[in-house]
Amino acid sequence: MDYYILKSLTLKARSYIILYMPNTKTAKKALRQNIRRRQKNSKDKKELKETIKKFKKMVTAGEKDKAKEQLPTVYKKLDKSAKIKLIKKNKASRLKARLTKSLEQKTA
Repeated sequence: MDYYILKSLTLKARSYIILYMPNTKTAKKALRQNIRRRQKNSKDKKELKETIKKFKKMVTAGEKDKAKEQLPTVYKKLDKSAKIKLIKKNKASRLKARLTKSLEQKTA
């Protein structure tokens, strides 16, 4: 049986996913699309997490001016992620509320 080994982009450095090779032409194309989309989604998710972490570090460090400048960027990333269904709309809304609240508590 033919199979396709895909290096996983998540968590562990040496983790592999073994996918069995499809038989039909359309299934092969679907596999290629799936691989491409998985890589793009994981890259986008990583960027989103990095943006949020960067904002949280600014807030905890007490850099309220930089954090306020960064807030629209965080909002934009969250909204875009919800729009392309990387995360759910309610999760984006919840994160925005919590991040704003954390900024207000630190500045007060």
